[in-house]
Amino acid sequence: MQSIKIMDEILANKIAAGEVVERCASVVKELVENSIDAGSTEIKVELKEAGTKEIKVIDNGKGMGKEDAVLAFSRHATSKINDEDDLYHLATLGFRGEALASIAAVSKVDLKTSEGEIGTHVVINGGKIKEVGQGDARKGTIITVSELFYNTPARLKHMKSLYTELASITDYMNKLALSRPDIRFTLSNNDNISLQTDGSGNQLKVIKSIHGSDVARKMIEVSGENDDYRITGYISKPEIHRSSRNNMVTIVNGRVVRNIDINRVVNDAYHSYKPDNRYPITVLNIEVDPSVIDVNIHPTKMDIKFSKKDTLLELIKSIVTDAISHRNLIPKADAVEPEFPKPKFENLTLELEREKPIITTDFYEAKAPVVEDNIVKEEIPYEVSSEPEVEDEIILTDDEETMPEMYPVGLVHGTYIICQNEKGMYIIDQHAAKERCNYEKFKKEMGKPNVASTALLFPIIIELSNNDFIILKENMQILRDLKFEIEEFGINSVIVKQHPAWLTGDTEYVIRKIIEIVIATRKDFDIEKFNEKVATMMSCKKAIKANTNITMEEMEALVSDLRKCKNPYNCPHGRPTTIFYSNYDLEKLFKRSGFDVIK
Repeated sequence: MQSIKIMDEILANKIAAGEVVERCASVVKELVENSIDAGSTEIKVELKEAGTKEIKVIDNGKGMGKEDAVLAFSRHATSKINDEDDLYHLATLGFRGEALASIAAVSKVDLKTSEGEIGTHVVINGGKIKEVGQGDARKGTIITVSELFYNTPARLKHMKSLYTELASITDYMNKLALSRPDIRFTLSNNDNISLQTDGSGNQLKVIKSIHGSDVARKMIEVSGENDDYRITGYISKPEIHRSSRNNMVTIVNGRVVRNIDINRVVNDAYHSYKPDNRYPITVLNIEVDPSVIDVNIHPTKMDIKFSKKDTLLELIKSIVTDAISHRNLIPKADAVEPEFPKPKFENLTLELEREKPIITTDFYEAKAPVVEDNIVKEEIPYEVSSEPEVEDEIILTDDEETMPEMYPVGLVHGTYIICQNEKGMYIIDQHAAKERCNYEKFKKEMGKPNVASTALLFPIIIELSNNDFIILKENMQILRDLKFEIEEFGINSVIVKQHPAWLTGDTEYVIRKIIEIVIATRKDFDIEKFNEKVATMMSCKKAIKANTNITMEEMEALVSDLRKCKNPYNCPHGRPTTIFYSNYDLEKLFKRSGFDVIK
């Protein structure tokens, strides 16, 4: 008896939907990418209940004729590739021909499309065509997907909360808007607009729409190229960072992709400029010959393989490193203007006239929800003036000046050094500043090939657990190469008789810590990372502690040493060393700016 049978097409589409349609965001992704491939310049995504009830995508693309509109829902039906060679020269976001068939198999779909003359209206329920007729002649496509997973209860049961689904869709639309700043995107949920871009082609304006003006002004423009790759985009100053890698966006030939190696290289370039558990905001556009990459790895097309990946990673690292080096990265303190009570007027009518708000328009625009770590916070809509905002033109400051010269004038709480120059006031954390100076000193000393050693007057005996002792025995040569004289001494113990000359202070504590680092990093040992950990640990140990009063001469010496550092702006852990208040900020705080004040 024959047991192998060819699957029914609807069943096959439902199975395929398990890979292509994971959640509401998957549907939005596939539909919007189809709109982009259709040459749309304006795309609207309208959701009801975060897409769980309805997803509608409206575009002004080239549209489809009747035959194409019906055929588009067949599996492996596509207009984007014709033969095998096209796979190596992909110029579109979609190409598999699986998305519409998979979506239609697990939802109810209503399609209205036209090439500008006679329109077509197609209705499909659960993969079965229910109606094909004439529709509006408006050029473009309107596709509505409702009751997603209504016929697959198991998938419906595992849908996340409305806020989680909305956050996922918003996150993807944000990234898509960054990849195509030339397209005007609008995203709304229950008629509340959460994303709106102007399609001007200015990527920095899209960054402003997503992250706000303050972040947009603190982005650094980057660019560079080699024989295979060209990179442009924006990276945030080290003071701007987030708790997840989600804001590190990589775009390859207009396609938003995920790549762990690229994120790692970018994050490593920020090392010691920010805390290790925080991540920058970046948007990197990579342009490359399509034959050098492979996007046909996963149905979502988010993963990608690069040829000559090493050259790409080297280029990215150099671009990011150069962008944040040799630049004044001192965070500017936000001078918050204090609120004062409004004066009372004798004439109540005059007071009401002065207090009456000026409304220039009679409509409201909803502000985009802030999405941070997949939590969406709705904000109250605000009034929109008919006058153009000054903030529309975002000016990036090109802070090429490094740490400026400044002069100490005092110490606060034995912790913060107050300095000044003609530009304003600087507050320096003496512990963080000394940490940075120590760190760069130790890194330099440890990098010397012929390090001098110092004999211990009293050898140090260190007892270990039997497991750690075995690991240390295997890696004893690492310490000897660093000019430690170390030998076995009895059961599960070692004796240290000499240490490198750069090791000073509480030598026993530091030696024990170094041995702990060797044991912890026994696998894939990297001397550069080892030196990094040791230098960071020692710099903190030998730094000036908080609540320690130092003399004016010591302050001047510390500030002078800090200005000589390669990165004087952060301690090795990424905390800022210096905060800046401009003269204008100080005057604003004390209500001196804008008034005729006797100085």
